[in-house]
Amino acid sequence: MAVYLDPPLWPAHGTHFSHLISDTSLDELHRFAEAAGISERAFDGDHYDVSEARYDALVEAGAVPVEARILVRKLIASGLRIPARERGKALKVPLLNRWNAVLPGHDALFLDLLDRWGEEHRKYHGHTHLLSVLEALDLLTEPADPPRTVLLAAWFHDAVYRGIAGQDEEESARLAEDRLLHAGLSEDQAYEVGRLVRLTADHRPDAGDDDGSLLCDADLSVLGSEPRQYARYLSAVREDFAHIGDDDFAAGRAAVVRHLLELDPLFNTARGRDLWLDSAQRNLQGELNPKDGPA
Repeated sequence: MAVYLDPPLWPAHGTHFSHLISDTSLDELHRFAEAAGISERAFDGDHYDVSEARYDALVEAGAVPVEARILVRKLIASGLRIPARERGKALKVPLLNRWNAVLPGHDALFLDLLDRWGEEHRKYHGHTHLLSVLEALDLLTEPADPPRTVLLAAWFHDAVYRGIAGQDEEESARLAEDRLLHAGLSEDQAYEVGRLVRLTADHRPDAGDDDGSLLCDADLSVLGSEPRQYARYLSAVREDFAHIGDDDFAAGRAAVVRHLLELDPLFNTARGRDLWLDSAQRNLQGELNPKDGPA
């Protein structure tokens, strides 16, 4: 049982803010915040936002200082984490933190990617999906960090999204190679990121391709969602293809589902199978047989 505090990295209102969380219960978090004189208005569903001026005092009061990525992992493990889609605030801040951990000093590239992922026509393939893939990579590799090229591939894997299977992934891969070479990465690194991005077209990494397996499993992790979250995912995917008629969409979606069910394995990592396989198979079968689908 502990209360954790990450560094004051988040710019807002002329200062920087930290996140204060509990790894056990919101009651514990609220008691700590009340004792420390933190306003209820600073609470944001699963954490408190606290200004950098209060950082040292909170540590003295018993908050455990940790890196931002460690704080996120502890919050996810606690079961208190609010899913990204249900957050009231924009996801720019958590995404900025993750970007700075993998490619600091390239703010213009971050903003370009953020704009791409935030395009108006995206409903599922947006900021929420990006953050979910990054969080899934954390779960797959914990306690280690995901490889840098895999994280960068996650950032670029749907950077181009027009709903054209295969072409979107190819254009995203080329964008990654171009932008990362200009950012100073070696050719080996940039082209490896491109290779990984291309794998998300069919999610069939070769045996022994550990990095490809990580990215593909993280990209498909939504399939293992609990029923209500899966229903929201299906609704968002339908909105992504709102320009397609119901009959054509139903036929195309059924083909996608059958392809996913035919993947053997569906998840390529042992941890991915443990985390998501049973639920994913149940959700996918439920799409083909609606009476057995998610509530």
